[in-house]
Order: sequence, then structure tokens, then C-alpha cells
Amino acid sequence: MGASNIEQELSLYNSSILANLNFAGSPATFNPPISADNPGEPWLKVRPLQTGDFHRGFLQILSQLTAVGNVSLAQFLNRFAQMRASGDYFVTVIVDTRSDKIIGSATLVLEHKFIHGCSVRGRLEDVVVDDTYRGKQLGKLIVVTVSLLAQRLGCYKMSLDCKDKLIPFYKSIGYVLEPGNSNTMNIRYEQPSAAVSANHTSGSEPTLPIDPS
Repeated sequence: MGASNIEQELSLYNSSILANLNFAGSPATFNPPISADNPGEPWLKVRPLQTGDFHRGFLQILSQLTAVGNVSLAQFLNRFAQMRASGDYFVTVIVDTRSDKIIGSATLVLEHKFIHGCSVRGRLEDVVVDDTYRGKQLGKLIVVTVSLLAQRLGCYKMSLDCKDKLIPFYKSIGYVLEPGNSNTMNIRYEQPSAAVSANHTSGSEPTLPIDPS
């Protein structure tokens, strides 16, 4: 992508809120120490999702997690605009600047409540890191980044669903299983209803489970 195109790109949220997150205050340990500001290699960058990331392999990274479907550029940009306008979606990515490719991603979704004094709950979704980059602590980095971001945004708690095999990973970075509230149940709608399809021209949404890879 040319310099002029990069300058015209939109970010999903203001990247300044990623600066100086308190990694020292996280229960997670990094060896060697890394953070969103310093991800461990000079060619790695942690930042918000951008409009040009369609061409940087963002959907291909998600496809390592689950079925994405045949999402067009127009659909991607439409969903991006909806998320950006809502102000409640914080899709955060890791970029390999050498190849200008997305190699990891995690999403923080804000859920507005009446409880806890009309507070906000954070949900961690769609965690994935390209498995060719294992050994660089990037799965832990992207999860801790969005978890600290939720704290900075005033969430009273952060929630996630994960497979049993991933429980030790999330425990190691501060997440806990709460007695009596440790199971997740879902109802899945594989095909959108005719009414929904008629009103949402951007297409159906895939169901994306959490997996840090």
C-alpha cells in the first residue's frame, strides 16, 4: 500500500489510549519483559484495526480461529464503520511491519449495563495469533493489552469464554473461574433469518470462539 493510502486510513479507535498501559500492574509475567509499547521486536507493532487491514490479511488471521466466510471489501468496510460509529468495539492487532501483515488480533467489546451504577462490562473475543510466531509471547501480549485497555476504559470486569484446554493460559494472566458460574452455554443460528438478511445487507456474521492460539 502506498504512503498516500496509509495516510487516508481510519483507525477503529484512537491509538493514544494504548500508550502507557500499566503492564507492571498486570498479574501476567513476561520473560523477557514486553508491552504494547515495546512488543519485543522492532518490527512488531500493536495498534487498533485500520481500514487497510483488509488487505493486510486480517480476515485470513481470523480464519485460523474459525470459519470467516467470503467477506468482501465492501462488507468489511461497512462493518468497520458500524463498529467505529458505536464506539464500543476495540479490535486490536499485531502487525509484522516487515511484511505489512496482520499476525495477531483480539477484540474488546463494551457492554453497557444498568447494574453497578450503570457501569460497563468488557468482553474478550476473537483472540488469535499466527502460529508461525509462537515463542514470542504474542498471545499473552494481545490478551493483556486489551484487558488493560478494558481497565483503562472503566470496565468493572472483563469476561471471556474459552475451551477447557485454555483455562491454564487465562489463569496465568489473572482470569479466574468463579464458583457456580464456570460454564458457558450457547444457542447457535447457523443461517440468518429472512428478516435479518433483508435488513442487514453487509451479510451474516460468523460465530467466533475465543482461542489465543
